[in-house]
Amino acid sequence: MSDTVQIEKSWKAALDGEFSKPYFSKLKELIVAERTKGKTVYPPEPQIFNAFNYMPFDEVKVVILGQDPYHGAGQAHGLSFSVPQGIKPPPSLVNIFKELKTDIGMEIPTHGNLEHWAKQGVLLLNASLTVNAGEPNSHAAFGWHQFTDAVIDAVSKDKEHVVFMLWGRFAQEKGARVDTNKHLVLKSAHPSPFSVTKFLGNRHFSKANEWLEQKGMEPIDWKL
Repeated sequence: MSDTVQIEKSWKAALDGEFSKPYFSKLKELIVAERTKGKTVYPPEPQIFNAFNYMPFDEVKVVILGQDPYHGAGQAHGLSFSVPQGIKPPPSLVNIFKELKTDIGMEIPTHGNLEHWAKQGVLLLNASLTVNAGEPNSHAAFGWHQFTDAVIDAVSKDKEHVVFMLWGRFAQEKGARVDTNKHLVLKSAHPSPFSVTKFLGNRHFSKANEWLEQKGMEPIDWKL
């Protein structure tokens, strides 16, 4: 990973202290070392901080927390659960679409690109921002979790009325960092095929919009 972090300027300001900390320098060294060993790292370097580049810090309305980038060819592009246009939606994303159909009547789309959500203030954040091809969670111990904890802390502390969608035990543990006096925390099982029966029916998307409207904000247009 290069010395220059490619991230939207207001996010860079909100997180500026993190980029100069020793753990972040070590994190960059570890990613470079993986590439030196011949490993393919996803997503491509210009997209590592993609989740932050669709909206300024002040415009975050919703945070959807994933665990790890997709580790298949062409899938990861820096947005949790999302895949680029032309890539088949993975099973967890298909299950998210099923819930959207039940919850708000959205027709299941033919693509899995969630940029439309990101442009409206949905931060699609993975706990780790990189991964080796074919090796899930391979960068989980590199230091990314400290960085993304700092992201959650900044949003919780400096924003108001944000909706956090926490799916699965891992994401829910991160939810302990969120000030529930200011923000709405929605929890359910993960949309993976292993736990989808407990995910379906959570109505998180309509609940998020109800909260935003109650707080005088524009709801999210979830339809793709």
